[in-house]
Amino acid sequence: LPACPDADEETPMSHTDTDAHTDPAASPAATLARWLDDEQRVRATLGPPGVARPAQIAHLSGMEWFAAIRRGELPSVPIGATMDFLPIEFEPGRFVFQGRPDLRHANPMGTIHGGWIATLLDSCVACAVHTMLPAGRAYTTAELKISYVRALTPQVERVRAEGRVIHAGRQAGFAEGRLFGPDGRLYAHATTTCIVLSTRAAEG
Repeated sequence: LPACPDADEETPMSHTDTDAHTDPAASPAATLARWLDDEQRVRATLGPPGVARPAQIAHLSGMEWFAAIRRGELPSVPIGATMDFLPIEFEPGRFVFQGRPDLRHANPMGTIHGGWIATLLDSCVACAVHTMLPAGRAYTTAELKISYVRALTPQVERVRAEGRVIHAGRQAGFAEGRLFGPDGRLYAHATTTCIVLSTRAAEG
């Protein structure tokens, strides 16, 4: 699925076309420099990619699990190494990944493949839900909807995918996400529905 070319600027989420955690007065170059510093700091502590053993994570809440990954005590996520993105920051109900659009991720038209964008958005919204889960609970994605706003090219050095929980219940979690560049330009946004399971049901 190729990412679409520029869409109508009057989108329902156009009012969020800026990084809420960036100084509005900062230039795109300054924002990018900060993002690269954040990336270097995170890479310094992440462990090699892999999958944690059930015994390592059974007692961990979602927040504790992500904190252990950040400290390098649990393996980093393999898909992040494959597609060149990593977790940057998280808190209950919110998760941010940072990715590097690269020619390896391009479609035949030279823009970044829609599947790469979808992967980052899927990751941020699902992990936002995961931050709300206590120990003994897991989740699976039941629905993911992506809307592509404009084309993304390898000339954009970094993008961030930020997911925020809309509602977290005992049986389902709902979240929304957006993918944007250092200049605040919105490239795509998403919503997800996640089904919450017991870890025993998830293992079965």
